[in-house]
Amino acid sequence: MPHSEPVNWQPITLMPLIANMIAGALTDSRDQLGTLTQARARPHVLDDATIDRVDRVYGEQLEFVDIYTQQIRRWRSESPSADHIGELDRMEKQNQELRAVTAEVLALARELRKGTIDRIMGMSDLELGLQAVLGKSL
Repeated sequence: MPHSEPVNWQPITLMPLIANMIAGALTDSRDQLGTLTQARARPHVLDDATIDRVDRVYGEQLEFVDIYTQQIRRWRSESPSADHIGELDRMEKQNQELRAVTAEVLALARELRKGTIDRIMGMSDLELGLQAVLGKSL
């Protein structure tokens, strides 16, 4: 969500929708982290376009994490019921985990970018030879 777009704050009656969005994003982020972790041993199976897409999607997701944080804070300020407070606590914990997993995805993508097929194909024969002699993985 671009910074220039206004946020449409939701009423507390839509808490289940926001909770579902946070939970879904967390599940997807964990899956993506698993996929990228598997690629760590073979970063050359990825191309720059894939890493660019990961950077864009998960960078935007961090913006949504901030919006979710603000939405939860707004709901807390509305004197929610005890049931709502319990759900807000759960959502807040999941949102914090979403922030951490998203940051891990972005950090791993930065690491993997160094070894994408595009980077390898851009190396000179001398660079490739030195990498092989020095035993560095490509």
